[in-house]
Amino acid sequence: MIIFALITTNIAMASADKFSAGPVIKNYGKHAKVQQDLKLENNATFNVAFDIGEQGGVGKVNGKIETLARFINMHVANGVPLENINLALVVHGKAGFDLLKEQLYQEKFQQKNANNALLQNLMKNQVTIYLCGQSAAYHNITNEMIMPGVKMALSAMTAHAVLQNQGYTLNPF
Repeated sequence: MIIFALITTNIAMASADKFSAGPVIKNYGKHAKVQQDLKLENNATFNVAFDIGEQGGVGKVNGKIETLARFINMHVANGVPLENINLALVVHGKAGFDLLKEQLYQEKFQQKNANNALLQNLMKNQVTIYLCGQSAAYHNITNEMIMPGVKMALSAMTAHAVLQNQGYTLNPF
């Protein structure tokens, strides 16, 4: 039993070594190099919306938000120009708390907002972040409470409808 645990741990560690962050967002969005059968064209353009409704662990990076960093990093690492990657993040439900300004997050949860640097990096790299206004109202989150650069939408449903009309597809992950 102990030998199996050691082998499993070594395999997991070896697998983790295949993943690296960057080249765009250095500390987030680890991805692996793979042999592809679905080839990407260097002039490929992506307009993709992501949706999250679950708050990450208090004081921890929300893995659903980090997915956008992984999307950017792995595509740029495989030849897609950054300017051809347009992502939107639609946030609703308790995930709205992950968008609070640092001081407000600290007051509410007695922890630093581990999402702050990631969200700033995403917004610097053409990611538009929308907070569902209906969820914000339900959780008493006002425009003044969210990080600079985050936009308030009428609702998550509205944000997705508008994004779809602008040619964005919804990422199912």
